[in-house]
Amino acid sequence: MGLIDFVKRQFAAVIEWSNQPQDVLFYKFPFKGDEIKDASKLIIAPGQGCMLVYEGKITAITQQEGIYTLQTDNDPFITTLFKLMQGFESEHKLKIYFFRKAEVVNQGWGTSSRVKYEDPVYRFPVSLGVYGNYSFKLSDARFFLTEIAGLADLYTIAQLQMLIQSRMEQQLTLTLATSAYSVLQIDSKLNELAEELKTQLNGNFSVLGFELTDVKVQGASFDQQTQQQINQLANARAGSLAAEQAGLSYTEMEKLQAMRDAAKNSNGVAGAGLQFNIGNNMGGNFREAPAQNEEKLDVVTQLQQLKTLLDQGIITPEEFEEKKKKWLDKL
Repeated sequence: MGLIDFVKRQFAAVIEWSNQPQDVLFYKFPFKGDEIKDASKLIIAPGQGCMLVYEGKITAITQQEGIYTLQTDNDPFITTLFKLMQGFESEHKLKIYFFRKAEVVNQGWGTSSRVKYEDPVYRFPVSLGVYGNYSFKLSDARFFLTEIAGLADLYTIAQLQMLIQSRMEQQLTLTLATSAYSVLQIDSKLNELAEELKTQLNGNFSVLGFELTDVKVQGASFDQQTQQQINQLANARAGSLAAEQAGLSYTEMEKLQAMRDAAKNSNGVAGAGLQFNIGNNMGGNFREAPAQNEEKLDVVTQLQQLKTLLDQGIITPEEFEEKKKKWLDKL
């Protein structure tokens, strides 16, 4: 038994968090009985910190890496630890925790269900999913132990990820509901959205002992109904722009397009009649300006408008050539 006791004491001679797992944030150093009294050194590796808890109260914290000799080093943390070791009575009274100081990076996140809110511009319901990544680190080990980890022997990154994920979804819904981001702007506002999420969430996380050091929103996806509404808005805006370039109102452009579509879907005399009506309607639009003021006729502008109608497929190449010739004859 003497040899076994000797070996045990040799293993307990150094207090350290060796072979630190990458997925652990908080770790209680394990010891039994009076083994802690035999320790002579404390090793705190780069990216680590150490905390002492005596009788359920945090008595000292250090984030200074190094190798400390417990009996001789004149450091407040080491002095406190050595005194507690000398008066050690039970492992239930004294606990030594190591924690990770290093930043945890590139953690993926995404909404588990679609976020719903009302578009602030077009006033229709929007349903979308958002995804990205984030990085974080412990900012106050004292708060983290008392508010989150408790006196558990181990607290992992995965456990904190669950908390962050749930808070992100809640904050995302609130941010989208109170922001002025329309569905047509979301893709261009991802950086602003990410920065706002980070600021709002850190206001809550700081009192829990950790902070988000980086948040990225990489993309958003809409449900089918929302996507259809977005497509309709985009088509309407494109049509309005084309009508403006052609010198027509959007309603006039839609009317001409509807007549063109009807003509394409007809045949024989009916189709020819519709084509004839389109020509008359179109000609009427372009004859109004010369009738009102022949002296201010701008032939070049009218030709540009004709070209726009051709590009939009509202008039045929034959109709374009016919009307172009008429306007060129006025030069």
